[in-house]
Amino acid sequence: MEQEIRYCTSADGTTIAYVYDEAGRQPATVCVAHSLVPWEMIRGSGFSNWMNFVGDHRYVRFDRRGIGYSQRNVAEINQEAQFDDLSAVIEHAGLTEFDLVGLGDGCSVAGTYAARHATSLRRLALSTPWSERTKEAKGLIGLIRSNWSLARRALIDVSLGDLPTDERRKRVDILRQTVTPEVAARYVQMASDWRPGSELNSIMAPTGVFVTRSRNDRMDSARAFVSMIPNARLKVIQRGDQRAVRAFLDGEDAPSLQPAPLATPSPASVVTILFTDLVSSTALTQRLGDAKAQELVRAHNSIVREALAAQNGSEIKHTGDGIMASFPTASGALECAVAIQRGVATHADGDLAVHIGLNAGEPVAEESDLFGTSVQLARRICDHASSGQILVSNVVRELSAGKGFLFADIGEVVPKGFEEPVRLYEVRWQEDA
Repeated sequence: MEQEIRYCTSADGTTIAYVYDEAGRQPATVCVAHSLVPWEMIRGSGFSNWMNFVGDHRYVRFDRRGIGYSQRNVAEINQEAQFDDLSAVIEHAGLTEFDLVGLGDGCSVAGTYAARHATSLRRLALSTPWSERTKEAKGLIGLIRSNWSLARRALIDVSLGDLPTDERRKRVDILRQTVTPEVAARYVQMASDWRPGSELNSIMAPTGVFVTRSRNDRMDSARAFVSMIPNARLKVIQRGDQRAVRAFLDGEDAPSLQPAPLATPSPASVVTILFTDLVSSTALTQRLGDAKAQELVRAHNSIVREALAAQNGSEIKHTGDGIMASFPTASGALECAVAIQRGVATHADGDLAVHIGLNAGEPVAEESDLFGTSVQLARRICDHASSGQILVSNVVRELSAGKGFLFADIGEVVPKGFEEPVRLYEVRWQEDA
């Protein structure tokens, strides 16, 4: 696991630290990891996933400027400087044929390099692209500068997703040792400011864009890359499935990267989408601690999955604080929602509370996931619900007419991201309602 740290100089004189393992076979794999995942994190933990990704190839991995073993005191943190850093590493390592991988916010740097060096790259893989939306980035930057301890935990969740408690604690501590809050804030700002541009049209290398199934929040970024790169394909993978990236780089799974056909609109394709969400999950974690909060997540999962099994529901994915599911009928989805709220209400722990949103439509089915406006609206309806509420769109109410459910009209709202108002109804689920 111990590797020699090498150093090179970027165009503006900044010293960049990198590791080049020359023991493997050619071609080498150059990795532009997420800025907030320094090499020390790989050295300290998660090595098995890293080796699944690298395989038996040579590899180059470097710390981004201002972070880890690279020069910590830097004047510039911007996309052009990041491109210069990557170029300096590749030149210093003497690479002439290699695969390039971008992870998280490293996707923009890898994509820029691939566009400007169209003929020198074998294959390009972009995994779980990260692009912070302006509003969320502003809040995260504020948290970094006001509460670095809490922000480090949030940054690990953003960059790496859910981790076991011990693993998360280790990585949070490594972040404390290797990154200053100001540098972290500047990287978040850089990711927020960057947008895929026409330069990506110049990428000639076969490109795979990989999104972890549990990170639906990054699907928009992934689709933006795919739409801009001529020879790019999208693939949704399971969390931690680095072998899928390695297989693509080795040319073993090109057929599986073909986009799945769009769902054909028909009456049979109408499904009801249900989202659950734990109430104030972040505040609960801060108040109760990681272990106790995780107990509530497990209790929620058990209640929801039992209700899904009883009503022929399909779990699409776990969203971190809740579950997304689909149903062939609106009445089955409503029965499930009611069963969930009753199960939560009778749970022994009073800290467990859930809000639920439902919508129906014809979503796009791709890689065992569902996408589209109908799904997005279901998510927003869930966000609008308060503790213990089940809120549904008018189409769900109409599809379940005559099935014995009681609805209360709560009026029109304009969901986030939608221009037109939507009328919502509350489902009365209490026994005495």
